[in-house]
Amino acid sequence: MAGEKAPRVALFVTCLVDAMRPSVGFAAIALLEAAGCVVEVPMGQTCCGQPALNSGDQAGTRAIAAQNIKLLAGYDHVVVPSGSCAATMIKDYPDLFDNDAAMQAKAVDLAGRTYELLSYLADVRGWMPAATCVGSATYHDSCSGLRSLGVHAQPRKLLAGVAGLEMVPLEGANVCCGFGGTFCVKYPDISNAIVGEKAAAIDATGAELLLGGDLGCLMNMAGKLHREGSKMRAVHTAEILAGMGEGPAIGELA
Repeated sequence: MAGEKAPRVALFVTCLVDAMRPSVGFAAIALLEAAGCVVEVPMGQTCCGQPALNSGDQAGTRAIAAQNIKLLAGYDHVVVPSGSCAATMIKDYPDLFDNDAAMQAKAVDLAGRTYELLSYLADVRGWMPAATCVGSATYHDSCSGLRSLGVHAQPRKLLAGVAGLEMVPLEGANVCCGFGGTFCVKYPDISNAIVGEKAAAIDATGAELLLGGDLGCLMNMAGKLHREGSKMRAVHTAEILAGMGEGPAIGELA
C-alpha cells in the first residue's frame, strides 16, 4: 500500500447498522482508514432493497437500486459491513435492469466496485489488525456472505491477527441461523427451530464471544441465546478488529 494513491471509499452503512448498532459503522470507518482509505459516508443512503426484493417487489427494489447507483457513482470502491446487503448490490442489482441497458451498465459498474468489508480488508487492501482482545470466540458464517461472495477465510485470517483472541471452532458454522431477512417474519416457527439448533451449537463451544459479519444474523442468534439463558456475548467482527469489542454486546442495553 506504500506510495499508492489512497482509494476513495464509500461506506454503505446498511439500515440495520444505522438503526440498531451504529458502532459497527464507526468500527468500519476506523478499519478502512487504518487500511489506508479515504472514507466517506454518502448522505441519502437508506436500504439496499433486499427486503423488498425478497418480498417480490421488483419495482420497489429497482427504485431503491437506482437511487443507490446514483448515490454511489464516482467512488473507487463501495464497502458494506454485511454480506447480505453487499450480495444484493453485487449479484442482484444488474438483474433488476434486464430491460434497461443503460441502467444495467451502471448496475454492473457498481457491482464491480462493491465489496463486503472483511473481504475488502483482507483481499483488496491486504490489511491486518493491531487490536487486542483477551478471551475466546467462535465464528458463524452468514449464508449470503459465504455462498454468494465466498467470504470464509478472510474473517478468520483477520481474527488470527488479534492478540489474545482464541478462536474456537463452531460445529455447523456454515449452517443457516434461521434469520434469512424476511424469512423469519414469514415463517417464524421454522426460523425459531433453526436458530434453536444454532444457539445450542454455539453455546456448546464454551466461547465467550459469538462473532459474525452480518448484523441481522447476529441479532437473531443473540436474541435466542439470551432467551435460553446463555451468557455469551455477540459482537460484529468489525468491532473486535477495531478494538471496540468491550462495549455492550448486541442485544444488550448501553
